[in-house]
This record gives sequence, C-alpha cells and structure tokens, in this order.
Amino acid sequence: MAMNEKTEKRYTKKQKRMRRLWLSVRPTVVLLVSLAIVFLLARTTVNYVLNKYIEPVDQKDATPIEVTIPASSSASSIARILYGACGYDQRGLISSTAAFKVYVDFVGKANSLKAGTYILSKNMSIKQIVETICEGNPAKATVKFTIPEGYTIQNIAKVLMGKGLLKSEEDLYSIARTGESFANFAFIADAGTTPNAASRSYLLEGYLFPDTYEVYADASVETILIKMLNRFNDVFSEEYVTRAQQLGMTMDQVVTLASLIEREAAAPDDFAKVSAVFHNRLKQDMPLQSCASLSYALGVTKYVFNAQEQATESLYNTYQYKGLPVGPVCNPGKAAIEAALYPNEQFLADGYLFFCNQNPKETSALVFAKTYEEHQQNVEKYQQYWG
Repeated sequence: MAMNEKTEKRYTKKQKRMRRLWLSVRPTVVLLVSLAIVFLLARTTVNYVLNKYIEPVDQKDATPIEVTIPASSSASSIARILYGACGYDQRGLISSTAAFKVYVDFVGKANSLKAGTYILSKNMSIKQIVETICEGNPAKATVKFTIPEGYTIQNIAKVLMGKGLLKSEEDLYSIARTGESFANFAFIADAGTTPNAASRSYLLEGYLFPDTYEVYADASVETILIKMLNRFNDVFSEEYVTRAQQLGMTMDQVVTLASLIEREAAAPDDFAKVSAVFHNRLKQDMPLQSCASLSYALGVTKYVFNAQEQATESLYNTYQYKGLPVGPVCNPGKAAIEAALYPNEQFLADGYLFFCNQNPKETSALVFAKTYEEHQQNVEKYQQYWG
C-alpha cells in the first residue's frame, strides 16, 4: 500500500508539472495555429481575388482594343472605361471596377495614371494595364471621317482611302468578307451561321454603323472597324432585340430589311411606309422585287432594270428569289432600322404592296399603291422622269 501511494503521488506531481507546462505554452500554440489558419485563409482569398479580378480577363484573347483616357480622369472613371471598353454585352478589359480601384490605391499609382490612347487587350493583367497607362502615351495625329447612311463597304473603303486610312481598298475588303476577326461580336458570329452566309459579298455589310468617327492617323483597319461595330452594338438596343423577337425576326433579318428600306426610301416619312410594303409582301409570300437588292447584285444604281437584268442569278436578287436577300445591301442608319421594326400600321392594315418614284428632280417622296393596276398607272405617269 505504501508503494502505491508513493507512485500515485509521483504521477500526480508529474501531471501537475505537465499541466503547468501546457498552461504556459498553450497561448503560444493557439496563436501559432490561429496564424496558420489565418495564413491559409488569406492565401486562399488572395489567390481567388488574383484569379478573378487581377489576372487577365482572357489569357487567350490578344485582340487589340483601343482605349482613350481623357485628361483629368480619376481612377474610378478609368476603371469604368476599361470595364466597358469592349461594348455592350461584351467582357471588358477588367473584371471589376472596384478591384482596379483597390489595386491602384494599394500600389500607390492612383495619381500616376495618364491621359492618352492605349492599345490594350484582354490577355493583360491589371498590373500590366496599370503600368501601360502610367507610362503615358504622347498625343498623336487624328483623322475624322463620316460615313453617311446607306453606304456600302465599297463606299466606305473609298472614304477611308480618301482620308489616308487605307493603303489599298482591298485591305478593307479582305477583312470584311468573312468577318472572322470580329466573331467576338455576337451579331457577327450569328450572321456567319445564317443559310448561304458564304454567298454574301461581305459578312460585315450592314453592321458598320453610319456615323462620324475620329481615329488615330495610323489606326489599323481592325481598330477602325471595331469602332464602327461597337457603335452598331450601342444603337441596336435591347428594345430593338425584344421588338425583333415579337416580329419573329432575327437581328440579321432586321438589318437586311433595314438596308433595303435605306436604299429605297429618301423622304423621312416614307421609311415606315416602305417597311409596311415589304412586311406585307413577306407575309403574302410575294417577291420583294426591290431595285436596291438588284443594284447591289449588279453593282450599278438606276431606277429601271430590264428583263435580262431582273433575271440575274444572285441570292441578292429579290426579283428571282422570294424573301429577304442573302444579306444586307448597305449599312443602314437608325431611322431605317426603326422603320424595319416599326412599319406604318395604317399601311400594314390597308395592305399596300407597291411603290415607285415620282419625279426625282421635284421630290424624293415615293407614291404607293395597294393593287398592281394602281401601281401600273403610277409607273406610266412617272417613268418618263426616271431616265
């Protein structure tokens, strides 16, 4: 019994020493474990933030994107410019405006960002973008040009050549034919999947929005076209998309119809009326018989086409083929696009199916008819002025 009591007392003392030792080191152990957990959490969070907000938006996309930073822009406004640099419904150059602002504040470069125009891309990280903008970009010569409503790609090429922005018209034609370089625009990608898309003269026809633009004198063809495509993207709003769906039309069909309206109508009041005529013809499965489409197919502009010309084999020829032509025949403006989406309700209800020019020297207004007989009377009256 005496031995057991001594052993028990010895173990009790040992346990007390261990307990005192544990109590003395426990705060340190707890602190170390806590720090390890915090470190792991912080590292995980940092990696997540880096991957989601700081690293490139798309490592594989090196498409050059021109960005202009106006003078006196704050870090917040620069962040918004970068975020929306690729236009509506497209991922920008950064994933988060807040992350950009936090980053430039953290590295102390918020006040070092300089105004200028920069060529950036989605495969650049925020760090690379910030460094580029901090380096600055000296002012360069700019060129302003205007594309009127209804111009074709060939017309546009001549404008750009005249402004010294192209070395050869073929530089524009070659890139506009397939539109492969612009497939990141959903509407161009969709146009490329339409039936007989390969038969189009230019896949970009219809989408180079008519407007006044200003670009650098040494701007690439791609940069110029991206600017015009972004403008189209801005104009063709969600309201237009919804309206097209209500009409059972795709965006490409709307633009194609708008291009016919743009070339057929000249007087502002006639746009919606011409649209109504085409809508009525489409509904009745009648050939559109649009001179605008045949003009595009033949590469000529005139008021009257003979039987041989009307028999031209082309998917643009709406005398030979029912429905819309294979693609747009020009680049329509906003008024023509709206007319395609909102045809004249009265002309729709009254069933107008025909129109023709009057005396072009006196008026740009068209004359409309419901029946073929009425139309023939109008033609006989006015065709003497179409020479």
